[in-house]
Amino acid sequence: MATRIKHLSSIANDVVQRCAEKVGSSVEELVEEFESVVWNNNGEQQGSYGEGYSRRFVEYCSGKAVKEFCQKVDEKIADGSFTRFTFDVMLAWEMPSSADEEACTENIAKEREDRKIPLKETSGQDEIPLFYSDIMPLLVDNEPSVGEDAFVWFGSLVPLVCDVVNGRFTFETLTVSTMNRLHFPAYDKFFKEIDKSIKHLQKQATPKGVELGDDEFILHVEGTAGSQRVIRHIGGTSWPGRLTLTNYALYFEASGVITYEDALKIDFSKDIEQSVKPAATGPWGAPLFDKAIVYESSELSEGIVLEFPEMTSSTRRDHWLALTKEILLLHKFLSTFNVKCPIHAWGMHARTILSIIRLHAAREMLRISPPDPTKFLIFALFDEIPKGDYILEKLAGSLKTVNPGHSCSASSLLRRMNVREAIISSEVEEVREESLRGPTDDITSLESAINKAREEEKEIAVAKASTEGLKEEGMTDSTVVLIELLKPLKNVLPLFQEILMWERPAITLSVMAAALMIAYREWVGKGIAILLFWVVGEMLWARKNRLNERCDEIVVCKASDKSTRESVVSAQHGLRSVYELVQTANISLLKLQSIFLSKARKHADMVMIALSGLAVILAVIPTKYFIMGIILYCCTMTSKVGQKLGSNQGNRRLKEWWDSIPVIPVRVVDKVPECSTYTT
Repeated sequence: MATRIKHLSSIANDVVQRCAEKVGSSVEELVEEFESVVWNNNGEQQGSYGEGYSRRFVEYCSGKAVKEFCQKVDEKIADGSFTRFTFDVMLAWEMPSSADEEACTENIAKEREDRKIPLKETSGQDEIPLFYSDIMPLLVDNEPSVGEDAFVWFGSLVPLVCDVVNGRFTFETLTVSTMNRLHFPAYDKFFKEIDKSIKHLQKQATPKGVELGDDEFILHVEGTAGSQRVIRHIGGTSWPGRLTLTNYALYFEASGVITYEDALKIDFSKDIEQSVKPAATGPWGAPLFDKAIVYESSELSEGIVLEFPEMTSSTRRDHWLALTKEILLLHKFLSTFNVKCPIHAWGMHARTILSIIRLHAAREMLRISPPDPTKFLIFALFDEIPKGDYILEKLAGSLKTVNPGHSCSASSLLRRMNVREAIISSEVEEVREESLRGPTDDITSLESAINKAREEEKEIAVAKASTEGLKEEGMTDSTVVLIELLKPLKNVLPLFQEILMWERPAITLSVMAAALMIAYREWVGKGIAILLFWVVGEMLWARKNRLNERCDEIVVCKASDKSTRESVVSAQHGLRSVYELVQTANISLLKLQSIFLSKARKHADMVMIALSGLAVILAVIPTKYFIMGIILYCCTMTSKVGQKLGSNQGNRRLKEWWDSIPVIPVRVVDKVPECSTYTT
């Protein structure tokens, strides 16, 4: 007869009993061993059976049993026993004590009573639909489900279903259609797809002319007869072929008449400057379709462009871009944090390989709406989210505390699933059994940093969503919005003009005196500080008057009292003004270039003499006196006295001097000449 522990829930009792059977022990022996090895050694009071005791006991028993399961994980996944047991383990971890079970039962009964839904016995589902995400809420509404914390905890125990560093992002993506609860049909389907993905990748052929390393594993292949095309663009020519990604490199084999040509290798493990970015391609090199990636490095004069043709979206391109960036960032991570130990390096390789396999499995499950690739990856994810570099730093520090040799580590799981792994000469010590009970302190601190980054990511996502409407507006609407936003500045400019033109003499004198005093006393820093304090005061005033509550949106009216013809004429005048402005800018730049190159020798001599004199003045006279002179000149020349004393003759001579500067001739051609006298 099965032994039941009173303070444990029914699911926890069931899991503990199955754990005892798996390890060849009894429940009483497990309790005695747990209390002597784990509970009492941590200074806990003997005989206390709270939620902490129940959960820790479930963790301890589950760790011992899961270790046995991992010895033959490929067989256990195939027959479904691994998924059923581990799902029940997560249920037991989430509801370990009898008190939790009673509270949960009461809540469920109350919800059903409120909704007036009669209790029904749930029947098992014999078949799981391929596109489960669309109808899963209807299929498993009454089934026991797992929450996020239990899922991430199990990922820290067995990094097959998720990795502890991105487990919450993975869970959120998998359960987006089931109200953030993971049901067993989805969990079982996910594991089976993982197993299928591994077996599919093992069948892929090695790129021609390439001998893969002992620790090199094929992660993705396209361009074969049974998959979609991949095209490499070289200038105006295009070459279809097969593209293979491993955890070290990217291989492209151009299609020949009968077979593939020798593979072109893009080595991501080299410690050089290299990057992968999205790109647009098209016939004859025209950037028409945004469905390609371009690889650039310091060793190549031109980037390698690979296109992934697709009828509508660029999902394939985004998938390949995420995978290649993941491998590139993996090697950058190992190089940046100087991970020299082959055991730790292969441990990160194994975790990255598993993350890519999980992404393949999720894409097979969610074909109608493919998931965001970065949510399943590690380095591509933390390259995007805020504080990602800080999390990677903590991850590098935690590598020393992780033993990749125990039976449930990522590298061990890959080995037992018949995936090739690195041949490491040093022996890896088996981890102690008690370390399998859950996350360590380092992992807990790492998860705390991840949670903070996740919250910041949500805030940034909300902020970015508020800007999407502005990005979709046309040129006309954007211009109208810009004019409306600049209205406060437009109202301030007349005030400055009045002060500068002495229309308010008292204010002008005060501003001039303050400017002279700041320049003479060299109080520029203090003046800026006063300005900043004034801005802070205005912000506090706006908060006190609750302007943020009154300003929920900005209404911009683009209606005009002009007729259609008047609007067209106004647009033509505006376009001509822009054209004249561009012409003036070009002429000015060409005149300056003529002076600099001494094409206009007389003008160049005058400029050099003037610049030399100005340099001497700045070197001899203190800068503050120079600034004071400029202030006095500007204020004096705009006054009535300055206008009477001043003369337009100087401005006229300056304009005549500027107009007399010849420009360098410009010739516009359709093709770059082989040789030219001077090319800008």
